[in-house]
Amino acid sequence: MLDITLVAFGKIKEKHYEAVCQEYVRRLKPYARLKIIELEAVSFSASNKLAVQQQEAKKVKVLLDKYPDHQVVLWDEAGESFTSLTWAKKLVKINRPLLLVIGGTLGFAPEIKQSYTRWSLSPLTMPHELARVVLMEQLYRAATIIQGKEYHY
Repeated sequence: MLDITLVAFGKIKEKHYEAVCQEYVRRLKPYARLKIIELEAVSFSASNKLAVQQQEAKKVKVLLDKYPDHQVVLWDEAGESFTSLTWAKKLVKINRPLLLVIGGTLGFAPEIKQSYTRWSLSPLTMPHELARVVLMEQLYRAATIIQGKEYHY
């Protein structure tokens, strides 16, 4: 059974995104222990983007220090990309709990990016709420691939 902690900045504001995420949480229950942690997002303006990234970096670091036994992965458009099948195979090989982090609106500060493994959902930039929906679906897809269920064709 997969053991996954998903960390994201902010709550999902769009009701349709939240509904889809909750559906995948429900579907994942037979295949994964899933914990979702929502960190408070920091508001920003054009003039303080770097400062906001630094504030969010501190929040992430404090949280990650609480999970020293977890494999930490940041979701970043410049991270390593996989097909659904190769990603499922990669998940099977990880022998410890997985902590997946979706960055805030501005992405991750450079020092956070340099410190952890980075995977990509797509080279395209997408709103972090949509990235969460896509990640939830891909987690479910990977879980069904691992279990040999008919979902991925």
